[in-house]
Amino acid sequence: MTVRRALPLLASTALLLTGCAGQSQPPHDPPAGPQLPPVGAQLDYQLGGAYDPTKGVEIVARDRTAASVNDLYSVCYVNGFQTQPGELDTWPDDLLLRDDDDEPVIDPDWPDEVILDTRKADEIAKIVGPWIRDCASDGFDAVEFDNLDTYTRTDGALSRDDALNLATLLVDTAHDVGLAAGQKNAAEDASLLHSRAGFDFAVVEECAAYEECSAYTEVYGDHVLAIEYADNLPRPWDEVCADPDTPASVVLRDRDLVTPDDPAYVFETCE
Repeated sequence: MTVRRALPLLASTALLLTGCAGQSQPPHDPPAGPQLPPVGAQLDYQLGGAYDPTKGVEIVARDRTAASVNDLYSVCYVNGFQTQPGELDTWPDDLLLRDDDDEPVIDPDWPDEVILDTRKADEIAKIVGPWIRDCASDGFDAVEFDNLDTYTRTDGALSRDDALNLATLLVDTAHDVGLAAGQKNAAEDASLLHSRAGFDFAVVEECAAYEECSAYTEVYGDHVLAIEYADNLPRPWDEVCADPDTPASVVLRDRDLVTPDDPAYVFETCE
């Protein structure tokens, strides 16, 4: 999404009028337009726990409850379409999707996450919006929104339009505070999420493993951050790196995204 900037002539005129009216300047500068991740920079994906990035890493993604990284491009993870594990009690009952027996609908792939009723986008945005603003005040450069495709796992109870409506509200909030907005996965909706919701870049998991990287790069060009997992790599890592369809910013991680002190830790980038 292109950030519109005021023409210099209009900006100068506005300042002149302000001075003539004798009004004081605003107490702080408005947030700058969103800056996209540096193209081709090394990426680390740290949702399982924050740690000092390896030398050479320029982009780090962390959960919204973690700190950003000074002097590195920091992406803030927000689950805007489902409850996070352990946070169910923070959500009003009427914002949870419910089945015919009035029971909360649990994501079949994530048994500790309940699906939000995205037909109530305005109400959900009132809760997620402060998280986004916290990401900005904590020094993050961008925010990624996960589970954009949750509607596909609700047997038709929720629709693509429901997801797009909520996504648009969340992206607008991010842009209002100067954050770039990253689409997380949802390859089949990439074009709509970019054109209608206004996403600026993509954060994608296993696009090389499932041969769908082009679904993102055709929409976002070089602004795609890719994560592959060591337990589902169908070919050697050096072949993934050499594949022209693989995004330039790609990292190989362990499935649980553990910290380096864990024996299961995996972290590799392409030379």
